[in-house]
Amino acid sequence: MAATLKTIVAVTRGRLLQGAGQEDHTFEHMGLDSSTLEPGGLFAALPGTRAHGASFAGKTQAGAILTDEHGVEILKEAGETRPVIEVSDVRDVLGFAAAEVYGHPSSQLSIIGITGTSGKTTTSYLVEAGLIAAGCSVGLIGTTGTRINGQPVPTSLTTPEAPTLQALFARMVQEGVTHVVMEVSSHALALRRVQGTQLKVGAFSNLSQDHLDFHPTMQDYFDTKALFFREDSALRAEHSVICVDDEWGQRMAQVAGSGAITVGTRGKAAKEAQVRAHDIQVDPIGGQRFALDLPGESLDLSIPLPGRFNVANTALAVALAQAAGADIQAFSKALARVAVPGRMERIDAGQDFIAVVDYAHKPAAIAEVLDTLRAQVSGRVGIAVGAGGNRDHSKRPIMGAEAARRADFVVVTDDNPRDEEPGPIRTAVIEGAQQAARQREPQPEIVELGDRREAIAALASWAQAGDAIVVAGKGHENGQLVKGVNHPFDDREELRRALEHKDGEENR
Repeated sequence: MAATLKTIVAVTRGRLLQGAGQEDHTFEHMGLDSSTLEPGGLFAALPGTRAHGASFAGKTQAGAILTDEHGVEILKEAGETRPVIEVSDVRDVLGFAAAEVYGHPSSQLSIIGITGTSGKTTTSYLVEAGLIAAGCSVGLIGTTGTRINGQPVPTSLTTPEAPTLQALFARMVQEGVTHVVMEVSSHALALRRVQGTQLKVGAFSNLSQDHLDFHPTMQDYFDTKALFFREDSALRAEHSVICVDDEWGQRMAQVAGSGAITVGTRGKAAKEAQVRAHDIQVDPIGGQRFALDLPGESLDLSIPLPGRFNVANTALAVALAQAAGADIQAFSKALARVAVPGRMERIDAGQDFIAVVDYAHKPAAIAEVLDTLRAQVSGRVGIAVGAGGNRDHSKRPIMGAEAARRADFVVVTDDNPRDEEPGPIRTAVIEGAQQAARQREPQPEIVELGDRREAIAALASWAQAGDAIVVAGKGHENGQLVKGVNHPFDDREELRRALEHKDGEENR
């Protein structure tokens, strides 16, 4: 597992500016971070938002530096004498170089990549649990972290940068992993983090408004996701599995072509897709049973997860497993026991109403969660909701509107304001909520409480027997990002504390 300088030059089609006579030097490591690069490794110096990576090359013990024209100028000014490979765009070749350094580990793994706006994490958990039950050794890479056969591995991004990703694959190969389940974000596709990765199966869950701070339009967002499925794309997997419940999924199936496997769980899609969910039944606490028809077999499935969207996630997961060649009977039995942190996660402190925490932080997800809860209870529905700072401003009033259209009590609060002042963020959410509330009779109650702990307490205090409440936005996260500081905060812990306090107050 190593690559020579000569090989890296060939793979990147770069120009070796320094290093004549060193072409046989080998690299066992590669990275973008000057503070963590191992001695002798290949340092990839990219342009950044504040500085060019080449400015930090002198702090490394790199054996060579891969960079662009601007980086070369910086290195010349610094008097750099180590081998330098110049390319026109480092990101264009980064994944291929990393795959070379780490011995093309993805070719030794069955990698299942999942992209889409919502459902990636839940689907990945379902696939992971099912594959383990089917006798596979499984790695998982996603929003809630990285695991190898259930054991956590420290990572920071939903889809890590290419050198980290290829190093993870190499480690998984060494540890006997056979299958990898990976969330693939639109950022990862746009920034080409998964280039150099050979995928067995690629999946598309859905598309709704999100990340329009990164993508200028929904069409650009879609086109970026489509890199995973286009027949002329280097990122296209061996098999494509696409949920066609929404218009974007139907369009994606057309992009993927005739070889794509389609999944449908509602409306016309449920009748015409190759994988079809039907006869859906919901039990009193939200668990669901349904029939699933796949090419060559049919299953009766049971899942503990509430919400019609989780029927879609499960159907997608089973279709992925079948495409990957797993034992579907063993796979499906494990789904009845799957729990996903912060995704419709029930918090039970003995109260006589439903209380959940969910990661919903985009308009469509807010709507889905509230519709799910409304269908489960005879009483009222309440929500604590906010919008993140330094992200898509346009979705803030829409999130408020979706909450006010469906909930009887809306508490607008802070949700990772980051570098922004939180007041104007809440104002935008409230404006959308109030506009939607005027279209309802009776109108929902809308309250503003910037302190998230107070907001959760107010929501819990409001709820009565037969009601349902949801704390939306942060899900599994354990911190609140404010002005560059991540303050410890876990919605699940805070909701449980509020419920226990409420119970104590009522029993006095």
